Amino acid sequence: MKKIISGKVREVYDLEDGRMVIVTTDRISAFDVILPTMITDKGKVLNALSNFWFDFTKDIVKNHMISSDLKDMPEEFNSPEFEGRTILVKKLKMIPYEVIVRGYMFGSMYEAYKKGEPFLGHCFDKEYKQAEKLDEPIVTPSTKAAEGHDINVTIDYMKKDLDEKFPGKDLGSKIEKTALAIYKKCYEHALKNGIIIADTKFEFGLDENGELVLGDEVLTPDSSRFWNAETYKVGTSPASYDKQFIRDWLKENNLAGDPTIKSVPAEVVAETSKLYHECVKKITGKDL
Repeated sequence: MKKIISGKVREVYDLEDGRMVIVTTDRISAFDVILPTMITDKGKVLNALSNFWFDFTKDIVKNHMISSDLKDMPEEFNSPEFEGRTILVKKLKMIPYEVIVRGYMFGSMYEAYKKGEPFLGHCFDKEYKQAEKLDEPIVTPSTKAAEGHDINVTIDYMKKDLDEKFPGKDLGSKIEKTALAIYKKCYEHALKNGIIIADTKFEFGLDENGELVLGDEVLTPDSSRFWNAETYKVGTSPASYDKQFIRDWLKENNLAGDPTIKSVPAEVVAETSKLYHECVKKITGKDL
């Protein structure tokens, strides 16, 4: 099998028959550095969450999932190390954008808002505090850069670009509408279970018939900002279920972005793993 991607977290193998196998590892990256210590069960949590959301949103848009059963995959994957972290998917022609949906005034959007500047074409008439819910969620795409950082663009820029690349499909508008529909449905489910999805990113592709398909990962702590609904408070930086715990430890120890870091202490690994487990249990109703 041909390994076509070895990313920060995932290994992707091309079966060269229109299908791929994606393995989600326990690697974790922070400040653009892959840390030398694995986070126990992190890959299984990300995989379980994505699989849950793929099934939950299949009434809105098709997705790339074929199977999560190792028996449906080549025999090389039929071993315990791949259990719970491996999926067989349909190969897609990927759209060259990450589609970010933001439901709360936070991060770079809040920084622009405080300066009175529009944020990627979006202007806000009412007054907002940090971490306050927007009247309506917005879509702010970013280009997928092969090297270096992705570049944030306006939704109109993406629509115009996709109209040129895929004429007659109105693809940009379909993607915007689909991303908002997925976010809203999943937001309500997560909120009922104690998690606020403040923002997230989706990736889409086209199948062999040119139809829009949801791919990559969906609504995981790595691709989203999840807040604890119980402790959430407007005007603060809410506690999150993502990598923030390990990011805070790196900053406190002056190791943020340091590629020479040798290891992460066991207690930091354990606490980070605990947050991932808590997240999957709240959303899916069961732990791994």
